[in-house]
Amino acid sequence: MGAGQGLEICRFTHPNIVKFCTCPEAVAADIQLFQMGLFLASFLESKTAFTFNVLDDFLLDNLECGISVMNYYSKLRRMTISVFPNLVLNCYRELMRVARQWQKLKLLKWNDFSHEEKEIRPGDLTLFCPVCPQPGINLTLPMGESSEACNADQESNLEMLSWLYTRSLVMDRNFKAEHLHAVNPTDKVSLIDGCGFMVGNLLYKKHLAIANDGI
Repeated sequence: MGAGQGLEICRFTHPNIVKFCTCPEAVAADIQLFQMGLFLASFLESKTAFTFNVLDDFLLDNLECGISVMNYYSKLRRMTISVFPNLVLNCYRELMRVARQWQKLKLLKWNDFSHEEKEIRPGDLTLFCPVCPQPGINLTLPMGESSEACNADQESNLEMLSWLYTRSLVMDRNFKAEHLHAVNPTDKVSLIDGCGFMVGNLLYKKHLAIANDGI
């Protein structure tokens, strides 16, 4: 037996009546929906859910076709009612939030954080880059020194090899970079702060506080 509840399920946008199992040994309502391949837009008052298939489809369209969340949801509305898509409930904001959460879960799964609890360190959610210089991996250290000595005095070792490895900085104008500035930055919540390709927000602010831009 279960309690009926109206739930907007987005693959083709339409409402469904969902009855959750309320048996003594039943799992929580959100877990029941996960087991059916549905991802909730809210875990407090559940009214909207997206299928796993639509979230995977959006990530692929976003990666390969560069489609935005707004354009993708407009496509879903037209797939639901091609003549009057404006009659379909607008879940654009919900899809924006859920897509970010889904992408983080995918990164955790791809990087072996899905089946056990372990600490996520900076850079753990990125692919290993064999081109980036990494001391002891693809960066040759001075010969004749033990690995312990190299690790203990890594900075001096890099200075000794400065004639082999140089850093070049290139500046270019990106006329779309202003779109990266959030309208309401206080409302933004970082899901993988420092665990991806970009440095953590707190560490970056510390760097800016002491950085000398040469002006």
